[in-house]
Amino acid sequence: MLTNLTVPLLGLVDTAVLGHLDTPEYLGAVAVGANLFSILYWTFGFMRMGTTGLAAQAWGKRDEFSQIALLLRSLLLAIGIGLLLILLHQPLISLGLTLMNPSERVATLAAEYASIRIWSAPAVLCQYTLVGWLIGTQLPRGPMIMLIVANGLNIVLDVFFVTGLGWNSRGVAMATVMAEYSAAAIGFRMVLQRMPAGQRFERALFGQLRDYLKILQVNRYIMVRTVALLLVLAFFTAQGARQGDTILAANAVLITFLLVISNGLDGFANAAEALIGEAVGKNSRSQFRDVFRVAFRWSLWGSVLFTVAFVLGGRFLISLLTGIEEVRTTAWIYLPWLWLLPLVSVWGFLLDGVFIGATRTRDMQNTMLFSALVVFLPVWWLTTGWGNHGLWFSLICLMLARAISMGWLFISHSRHDRWFSEQ
Repeated sequence: MLTNLTVPLLGLVDTAVLGHLDTPEYLGAVAVGANLFSILYWTFGFMRMGTTGLAAQAWGKRDEFSQIALLLRSLLLAIGIGLLLILLHQPLISLGLTLMNPSERVATLAAEYASIRIWSAPAVLCQYTLVGWLIGTQLPRGPMIMLIVANGLNIVLDVFFVTGLGWNSRGVAMATVMAEYSAAAIGFRMVLQRMPAGQRFERALFGQLRDYLKILQVNRYIMVRTVALLLVLAFFTAQGARQGDTILAANAVLITFLLVISNGLDGFANAAEALIGEAVGKNSRSQFRDVFRVAFRWSLWGSVLFTVAFVLGGRFLISLLTGIEEVRTTAWIYLPWLWLLPLVSVWGFLLDGVFIGATRTRDMQNTMLFSALVVFLPVWWLTTGWGNHGLWFSLICLMLARAISMGWLFISHSRHDRWFSEQ
């Protein structure tokens, strides 16, 4: 949880630094640009989630060779994909901005932000792999140190570049790039310290082409699921942008809080990934049941705590993040939707952890596609007359649909003892 909460903490600082400038355009530009990179990078989020499940199962079997081979091959894939994204960044950024359709000024600032931020691609994807492997091999303290140090540096650079040097959204992008490479460097050092004594980088660890294709094939369902989720969030941002820069900026403030909620509650899901994966690797049904019961209990209390915090302190927190009166008062109007999010979204986060640990990734893909295409889009279309309220209501319905559909599959798999069977 501490590791995950450093991620939205950075977003809070970005929002607070830009939210106190004299125009909402800088905040809107970073909201659009950051959303674009969420889609671009988390398309390859399987580098984190898939690595965790596979590493946890290898850990449960005490198979050191498979653990190290998985790490090395995944890192090579991450570097290759990152370099490819840099090579193709201009058409990708142009396409993303066209689809989001912000105002001309916001689009110009977002393009500048994106052209700097893209250089962090290899570091970000390596981070995903390193964090996934460390969590899967039962060292969650590693990612905590790695991301707290890196995000702490990012915050300091954020304030210095934007407030000190006046670089606005460009400064936020430069701070992020420098912090991402710092995080990757710390992660590399940690995994090297975790290597078995006398381990050499022998030829067999690198594997053959089919080994890399197998990693991609195993994780293709996570990729489709992640793209579907990110397209929903991008659609959310784009629809907000069509309602004006003030709505766009207000939604950016509230989405920052959503990231706090999701990353905080994901701490229980990350633990479930590692421990459920270990249970499946050891073929231990009792450990599987115990892990789920404890994770369920803590997830419930965590969601209640977040709800209470935003009901009591939501207005105050919004005021901390932006001094622009029109953005602040607009965000207050839509704050009640944020109160509902912890209790309706926590179950999807928790069950993601269970399904990832058990490598039941196809189920994750299918439930997300159902939630996005059969629930979110029709609900949004039916509530377009509600304006931004309809947009937030659709997001709530998406989270509910994920919880219900994944919960139904969880009960079905448990009843028929499918968690430990071949897929």
